[in-house]
Amino acid sequence: MMNKRRTAALVCAVLMLAAVLAGCGSKNADKDPIEIATKPITEQYILGEMLALVIEDSTGYKTNITKGIGGGTSNIHPAMVNGDFDLYPEYTSSGWVLVLGNKAGSVDDDEMLKQLKSQYHEQFGMTWIGLYGFNNTYCVTVSKEAADKYGLVKTSDLAPVAGELTFGGNPDYIERADGFKAVCDTYGLEFGNVVDIDIGLKYQALDSGDIQVTNGYTTDAQLGSGKYVALEDDLKLQVNYFASTVVREDTLEEYPGLEKALMKMDGILNDDEMSALNYKVEVEGLDEKDVAREYLVSKGIIKE
Repeated sequence: MMNKRRTAALVCAVLMLAAVLAGCGSKNADKDPIEIATKPITEQYILGEMLALVIEDSTGYKTNITKGIGGGTSNIHPAMVNGDFDLYPEYTSSGWVLVLGNKAGSVDDDEMLKQLKSQYHEQFGMTWIGLYGFNNTYCVTVSKEAADKYGLVKTSDLAPVAGELTFGGNPDYIERADGFKAVCDTYGLEFGNVVDIDIGLKYQALDSGDIQVTNGYTTDAQLGSGKYVALEDDLKLQVNYFASTVVREDTLEEYPGLEKALMKMDGILNDDEMSALNYKVEVEGLDEKDVAREYLVSKGIIKE
């Protein structure tokens, strides 16, 4: 009789706990959706889906994503200030330069993140939560054929062979003082030929052999193909654009558990992994939500 009573009591306790948890889930689901914004690039579409999946899986809160906002930071940030959005994926140097008006590279990365958090809190009632792990910054990219032929791993490896190579870049990069000229001055590069190329055609030009070197970004989808090599910026010319989540502080207060959920994005992606995900969406044509879900499940961050 005593064992039966203990068993019955245990069953009742389990049922009561389940009811409480169900009630919490229902309460969370009744709240307004958390509004997520993204910039108009594939990478941001994937990150937006990841944020939504992590939030919904971890907290039960509903989310709504507004994808591809034209103008990126310059339009999303004012909308965040107005309360139209609750959070979005942003890059450290973008916030540092475009929002706070500082000079790129004026402080080291640790100090930048510290000041971003402090100044966003003081000026906008926002904060930065975690770093996803990858850095979407400028890089010098070469064809795999050229990399193998000339032993190119670092950007400085180009110096002795640049005279045999053609650089192709979009006009604004070639003309910018902090673009092509800065790379050439820093690394002592004198290319045999320099040509203007539409930014959307640079990888096709590498494929055809019309050029051997171009400017790219470290998480370009095409790098996921294995046909190209992003050279290491061994002299640390480029400023870093580490991805993170910018979120309104009043949203964190209104949605308990949200900050803990967002921290699950901390350190989950490196450059190669982000590039590979971009490749799946841009080149293979997979849906960004499916790609995001598969990756998060594979890392054990959300349930299958």
